[in-house]
Amino acid sequence: MVKKNDAGGNEAGAKLFTKMMTVLNCFTRARGQLSISEIVETTGLPRTTVHRIVASLRDVGMLDQDGRRQTYRLGLKMFYFGSVVIANLDLTGNSRPHILSLHQLTGEAVHLHIFDGSHMVCIEREEMGENRLTTLTTIEGAPTYCTSVGKAFLAYQDDKLVNRIAKEEGLEARTEKTITDLSALKEELETVRTNGYAIDDEENELGIRCVGAPIRDSRGQVFASISVSGTTERMPMPRVLGLASAVANAADEISKSLGWNPNL
Repeated sequence: MVKKNDAGGNEAGAKLFTKMMTVLNCFTRARGQLSISEIVETTGLPRTTVHRIVASLRDVGMLDQDGRRQTYRLGLKMFYFGSVVIANLDLTGNSRPHILSLHQLTGEAVHLHIFDGSHMVCIEREEMGENRLTTLTTIEGAPTYCTSVGKAFLAYQDDKLVNRIAKEEGLEARTEKTITDLSALKEELETVRTNGYAIDDEENELGIRCVGAPIRDSRGQVFASISVSGTTERMPMPRVLGLASAVANAADEISKSLGWNPNL
């Protein structure tokens, strides 16, 4: 039986942890450095509470302080945790055979991305080098709203996240084909859900087309995506549409290897 004081302490600890996460969630790629006043404005927490939480996070290395500007940014301890997560993800090991198979089938570049809170981060890439097959594992940020991997992810998220991405990124026109209207983007995401795959028709980079599909975890939540991309000369729209089922099948097989059961 939990004593009353223990229960009260557990509840207070949970509330403090929630407030700490609220503070950490203020930091994004677009807002990498924030002052105490900006954190207070963003979170709605009392200034004294923010001061206390920020000091604690700084002491354990989860926040760094720029003394000249009196601002804070995420600390290297956060990068350490993120590196550990990526290194231990079942995703990379389970996806590798499917990435190789998809590359061999299509002859085009295959990318595996996860969402980092603002962008899609490439954690695995398979493509043909000038002289030999090269496998590159790197960390690269890609926009969510105008890439096939991004739209394949966003299509299965709630409106709150889609709205936040639109606000922070501003739906900048990266090419003349980029969707820059939020309503139009949401219509596009509805199409992605219907089809089970997303297409980037020179929306992020002129001369490049991509087709991507969502990857689910064991709970069925979409947290990553995979894509095939190539030049418009090698990937005319009929071929893109023809490759869509192969990309979607690869995504489903990766999801199943992670414990997803499509029948549940």
